[in-house]
Amino acid sequence: MRFLSVIIIFLLTFSVEAQHILSLEDSYELAEKNYPLARKVELLGDKTTAEVAEIQKDKLPRIDLNAQAHYQSEVISFPLQLPNTTMEAPNKDQYRASLDVNQLIYKGGSIDARLALKEAELKASQQEVAVDLYQLKGRINQLYFSVLLLQEQEILLLSKQKQLQSQIQEVETGVKYGALLASSADILKAELLKIDQQLVQVRADKKKLRENLATLLYTEIDENVILEKPAIGEIEFTGNNRPELELFDLKKQQLEASKEVISKSTVPSLSGFAQAGYGNPGLNMLDNSFQDFYMVGLRASWNVFDWGKNKEAKKALDISQDIIETEKESFVINNNIELQEAENEILKMKQTIATDNEILAIREKVIKASASQLKNGVITSSEYLTEFNKLFESKIDQKVHEIQLALARANFRLAKGN
Repeated sequence: MRFLSVIIIFLLTFSVEAQHILSLEDSYELAEKNYPLARKVELLGDKTTAEVAEIQKDKLPRIDLNAQAHYQSEVISFPLQLPNTTMEAPNKDQYRASLDVNQLIYKGGSIDARLALKEAELKASQQEVAVDLYQLKGRINQLYFSVLLLQEQEILLLSKQKQLQSQIQEVETGVKYGALLASSADILKAELLKIDQQLVQVRADKKKLRENLATLLYTEIDENVILEKPAIGEIEFTGNNRPELELFDLKKQQLEASKEVISKSTVPSLSGFAQAGYGNPGLNMLDNSFQDFYMVGLRASWNVFDWGKNKEAKKALDISQDIIETEKESFVINNNIELQEAENEILKMKQTIATDNEILAIREKVIKASASQLKNGVITSSEYLTEFNKLFESKIDQKVHEIQLALARANFRLAKGN
């Protein structure tokens, strides 16, 4: 008994693995994880980290090693000779080597402003990637629901095939006992071959679209994978979470950070410096010998007038912000049109499916009557096939409309940013 239980568990496990379920949400996640563009988010973060580290280095002392040797045509001379003193003119060839250290003490927060700008640029760039990946979901929707539709058509064709085979057996029994003509079974068998052709075509189309979807998701989707029909409920009209809206806001914040950098570029700066060196002459120009020397001090600078350069730069940034605002307004208008179209499509499909259900109910009654009439020789196989095909055409129409409704709901949800 225990051995039998193990065998059953093994078979169930194998069945689950052989028929893996792929949902629409799984497809979104696979694209966000595997699509090459997704790596750009991490790369942008690494790039910004390096740039931030570079900017922060400006807070550290700057150390320069300098050396020079030169010959000059004239040197300072002394026309008067003082008693009991010997004053030699400096040499025309002079040499100097020094180590200079400069430490920024105050710059009015300009470094912090540049760091804030880099952070704003990173957020905007990463959001651009999010927008591109989000737009990828529209292509996923089209491929996913196309494969799903062919999957449903294949199931219906197999059901049609099975039902027709059962009908052929009954007709062959009637032929055997002379109640029906032999041609009655042949007509149904020809239709059965036609179904086989349709299955070949549907499976080929499904394979092609499944491979396209797999390429888009950067993952393997074998023939045993079953696409799950999304259970998307009634649409919600409140709120809009499209990533493009956040991108517009982040771009405006980036421009504000750029303004702050411009403002900080004209603030006074204070730095300390130190210099130690060796040269001929040293700091004492009257001593014609190699000497070591040093000096320390503070240095302040302030660009008090820039001819309105910063003002014009800020004006350009203000115009850029206005441009972004107009782009945002245009996007909202187009997005509202997209939502309205998706809403109308949903309402149309719901009404169509309601009619499909009524048609299908009538077709089911007709085919039952036709099957009984064929069995009793009241109608021919051709007449039966006419009603039989109409029934499955109605079933296919119903499935097509159900898939179209699910696609319309998915597109509406996508347009809302949910």
